[in-house]
Amino acid sequence: MTLGALRPNSLADQAAQRLREEISSGTWPVGSKLPGETSLAKSLGVGRSTVREALRELATAGLVQARQGAGVFVTGTEVRGDWPTRLRTAAITEVYEVRMMIEVEAARLAARRRTAEDLSALDAALAQRREAAAAGDAEFVDADIRLHGAVVAAAGNGLAMTLFEDFTPSLRRGLIDLLSLTGLRSDAPRHGEDAHAALVEAIRDRDADAAGRVLRTELVETLALLQAD
Repeated sequence: MTLGALRPNSLADQAAQRLREEISSGTWPVGSKLPGETSLAKSLGVGRSTVREALRELATAGLVQARQGAGVFVTGTEVRGDWPTRLRTAAITEVYEVRMMIEVEAARLAARRRTAEDLSALDAALAQRREAAAAGDAEFVDADIRLHGAVVAAAGNGLAMTLFEDFTPSLRRGLIDLLSLTGLRSDAPRHGEDAHAALVEAIRDRDADAAGRVLRTELVETLALLQAD
């Protein structure tokens, strides 16, 4: 069994996600025993302590169960638990697809409902994103997420904003990892600058169709990169 080595960022979360994908795909069906910690650690390229933490996450989600003296067994293929647990154990591509469903419509609503205060917040967030181009990937991702959050806030729907905030930790980890993997900002430190500027202008112009189209195109491109990872 070869799962592929993981990056040092958020190793336990990544390990849990990788193991969950293997369980969902049927590599280890319900009732089967997982390989031992040493074997999993070697396959994933991490330490045994990381594997133990990942297995605890999967146990909390209802996917595996440790049996004293016997090992760890698969008990389910669907995540069980509350919303935060489901988000923590969801694949980043799943989170991103739901993000698209929320944000594209939020951008359309923002174009119709935005206020002068919303525009000021959008302009400030866009400027911060530009400034963050000179910083590291984590700072750039944080600035990018703030801009997207300002778009959702301008939609004037509190529930949409709550959902976006719930997604933020998973999105942040996944996007930082994506930039590290692809090196997208090596040649383009302000990656996505034109698209984000166009999004803000479409909202300023109250052009809902343009706002939705610009944001959907940008998110689809990023999702494609995540799926290729």
